[in-house]
Amino acid sequence: MLKLGLDLSLGTNGAIWSPDDESSLVAWYKFNTGIGLTGSDVRSWLDSGTVGHDMIQATTANQPAFSAGVLTFDPSAPSFLSLDGSQIFLSGSFTIGIRLNVNNVGGIVLGDNTETGEFFKLFSPTKLRVKIDNATAVDLGLDSGVWGDGYMVVTRDSSGLGDSVLKLWWNGVEQTTGSTVYLTGTADIDSIGVRKTDLNPFDGSVSEVQIYSSTSTDLTVEVNRRLAGIV
Repeated sequence: MLKLGLDLSLGTNGAIWSPDDESSLVAWYKFNTGIGLTGSDVRSWLDSGTVGHDMIQATTANQPAFSAGVLTFDPSAPSFLSLDGSQIFLSGSFTIGIRLNVNNVGGIVLGDNTETGEFFKLFSPTKLRVKIDNATAVDLGLDSGVWGDGYMVVTRDSSGLGDSVLKLWWNGVEQTTGSTVYLTGTADIDSIGVRKTDLNPFDGSVSEVQIYSSTSTDLTVEVNRRLAGIV
C-alpha cells in the first residue's frame, strides 16, 4: 500500500481520505490542531469536524501537558478534558480511533464524567473494558503483547445480524481475543482521561481521537491508516 504520510494517505477508492469526508463523523480531535494553550498546558482541544464538540479544561491544575502535538495526562493531578457543551451520544453503530501511548494501565481513555458507568478503560495490560448505560462491562483483549505506544480502533456494528458486536484493532490488526462480545445501549462520552467523578485517570499521552456514528470495513481501514501515520 502506497503511503503518502499524515493526512495524505490514499483512500480505498484511490482518493485522498480525511475523517471529515465521513458524514457520520461525530468528533475529531486532530493531531497538533486546534490546541489552545496556557503556557505549555492544554486548556482546549477544538473539534476539527463540523459538529463543534470542543474539549476544554479551565482548571489550570487539571490541564494536560503539551509538546510536539502530543497531550500528556498526569493521573496525580488528575489531568483531563471535558466537553464544552452537550454530550456525545452513540446509540447505534460506532467507530472510535485513538492514537495513544500508555504508561500505566487502569485509566480511562474516553468516558463520561457526569453519568455513571460510561467508559473505555485500559483495565489491564492486555484488556480494554467497555461499559455502557452502567450495565455489565465487557472486555476486549489483545492477542499478544501489552498496551504501549500505538493506535486503537473500537467498533460496534448495530446494523442487524449480530447486532451490537464490539471489535478491537490494535496497531491495525483485528484482535480475536474476546472478539465476539455484545454491548447494547447508548454510549455517553464527555471526557478524555476520566470517568464520573474524576475517577481512574489516564496515565499516558494522546495524539488524536476520532469518533463516528457508523462502522464499515472501509472506514476501519481508513481510520487505522491515518492513525498509523501519526508518530
